Amino acid sequence: MVTFKLANILFSRSQQFCGAPTLLCRTTGAWELGKEEGTVVFTEPGRYDFTTFFNAFPIKKWKKYTSASIFRVHLEVQGSPCSFVQTRADSFSRYSEPIDGTRMELPASNTWQVIDAELACGPRDSLISFMLDCEGGIELRNCYYYAEVEEATIRPVELALCTTTFKKEAYILRNIDLIKSEILSSDNAIAGHFHAHIVDNGRTLDVKALSDEHVAIHPNDNVGGAGGFARGMIEALEQKPKATHVLLMDDDVVISPESIIRTYNLLSLVCDEYVDAFLGGSMMSIDEPSDLYESMGFMRFDGVCDRMHPTMHMDVLHDVAAVDEFDIPSYLPGCADQNQNYFAWWYCVIPVTQVERHGLPMPFFVRYDDVEYSRRCKPKFMNMIGICVWHSPFFMRYSGASERYQTTRNAFIAQYANNFAPLSDFEGMVNKAFFLEITRFNYDHAALVVRGLEDFLKGPEWIMAPVAQQAFMDANRTAEKMRPISELEDELRSLGVDLDKITDWMIYRDAPTSKKVRAISRLTYNGHRGPKSFIIPGKVAVIDAFDFEHGLGKLPQAEVVVAIDIPNRQASIRYRDFKRFDELHSRFRSLIKELHRRDAELKRAYSEAFPKMTSVAFWKEYLGISG
Repeated sequence: MVTFKLANILFSRSQQFCGAPTLLCRTTGAWELGKEEGTVVFTEPGRYDFTTFFNAFPIKKWKKYTSASIFRVHLEVQGSPCSFVQTRADSFSRYSEPIDGTRMELPASNTWQVIDAELACGPRDSLISFMLDCEGGIELRNCYYYAEVEEATIRPVELALCTTTFKKEAYILRNIDLIKSEILSSDNAIAGHFHAHIVDNGRTLDVKALSDEHVAIHPNDNVGGAGGFARGMIEALEQKPKATHVLLMDDDVVISPESIIRTYNLLSLVCDEYVDAFLGGSMMSIDEPSDLYESMGFMRFDGVCDRMHPTMHMDVLHDVAAVDEFDIPSYLPGCADQNQNYFAWWYCVIPVTQVERHGLPMPFFVRYDDVEYSRRCKPKFMNMIGICVWHSPFFMRYSGASERYQTTRNAFIAQYANNFAPLSDFEGMVNKAFFLEITRFNYDHAALVVRGLEDFLKGPEWIMAPVAQQAFMDANRTAEKMRPISELEDELRSLGVDLDKITDWMIYRDAPTSKKVRAISRLTYNGHRGPKSFIIPGKVAVIDAFDFEHGLGKLPQAEVVVAIDIPNRQASIRYRDFKRFDELHSRFRSLIKELHRRDAELKRAYSEAFPKMTSVAFWKEYLGISG
């Protein structure tokens, strides 16, 4: 038997932990980093509980995913008298619970005392950790969880990070510095088995200054996330030594190197059942660092991408345990679509065996490349607390070009090429999207839905040509342009909109509308067809600019729609346009008829082209790289 470190007990003053210190430790005292590297000082008497998102040990997951069965914790302590006791939590827990028989009393000492204990674990325990009760100041160092394993069960792992970036230098440079200082220069096992491939779609990074034997900058044409990740996968396949796993990660994230270290350790001990599984990291919020926004997504029956669970708060122990215990409820009536699950590529580890077996991403530029790839490979999925990145929330960066043009086009391409979400109704999805944008008087975004359908109907030859960048740029150029609220104050005031009363609650709240009015609104596309008497002169509907679920009762019979983006302090004033509606509605219905008429032809064409468009040979030609 040999010892194998699994997870360092983390102490950090990085921005996310300063904003949410209970991700690391719940305490009645205070702590600070010690003068000696790798030490932490608890400066006051008190209780220090490590049953937290980052420092609890998810023992049930480690037992499930790996060949290890004996787990231990190691600490080195000096200072005032203190007691150590192991703690547990499960999905019922609101507070950590001490485990009987695990308490140790440590006397005052000016030399380092070692605690090395096997983790006690009952059948319902999800998380195991420990707490320290200190009578005065103490100092800790060299704290970690480890396993005792048969040496033959340790798998050789070469982990290759692939990040695709387009002019996000502030994020990328910070993350490269962290990788070099805390991973490649560390004494962790990963240090000699990690490569980072930074695919620079903007060609703005200094290749010579940033590259070394473990970090490579690859200047690339702007081929979007899909093309950048395809390039990263190719580089991982061809690096020396060849990668065993590719970690795909967004560029505009804040990382914790410890998440990557734990990823490597997990892969090194993964059991046969999960050897080809994907490993996903959770998306945490940059604005609210303890909020976990998504761990896994799925394709709903109505064709919309959704997250498995609502936002969870990782400063609350119950939510920490609940996330780690989460069970995909696809076996429940009405939940079968949740089996159409996927990991997004803000943090997703893919075994190279899967890439060699199933090929590279589809040439989508952005949107659905990650969803389709998960559904294509149909792997088992692994995730656990403490493996994550921090990302800006979606509502701060809505893009009509992505959500209306790319989503429409790519969903149909993926479905016709690979039947990636057989339970989803994508025709229903685009019908709903078109109706919603018309109802909201957002004709620009309704036009993007129409354009997405038009480009899908051009067939696979079109998407396989290098047109994706230009198509996305064109969609961005024609998307609705929001304006600063300060520029619209006079016009808003003339419409009776009082900016002093604009709040989230005011925007999101719905308005009572009779069934009759709602039915007429559906039939007439909110008064665009039929008698003009349906419209109430002077009615102004004030709604959220990008939310698709709230406030829809305010829209029927409106003459003007004011769409407000509170976080970015922008707005749009939309006026009814009968001519624009007639033109868009005619094009849309014509395209739906063409879709029905050419259904078999399109399925055959896309499915036959699918193997080529996901091949290494295709992508090398597409990217203009030799070999």
